Amino acid sequence: MSSFSKLNLKVAIIEDVQLHPNADKLYVLKIVADKPRQLVAGIKQFYSPDQLKGKHAIIVSNLKPAIIRGIESQGMLLTAQIETVVKALEAPNSAV
Repeated sequence: MSSFSKLNLKVAIIEDVQLHPNADKLYVLKIVADKPRQLVAGIKQFYSPDQLKGKHAIIVSNLKPAIIRGIESQGMLLTAQIETVVKALEAPNSAV
């Protein structure tokens, strides 16, 4: 079985976005997928908090929690990049 097939992807609603207190390029996201979670995401230069709030984003939910600059992250927000443009992967018509 490949490593990719072990990833658990879920649709999550981003409920709140805060500036990371210890990093210039990071946000702390409060999301709800199968349960409420907190993610740390390095997308500050590409999105304002208001642009992220309410999005139905795709996350990797089965990662071991990690401490990123002193804040626990309980998953990973998936993004894609083409040249200098970075976009969060979304499923706007999908339920959590």
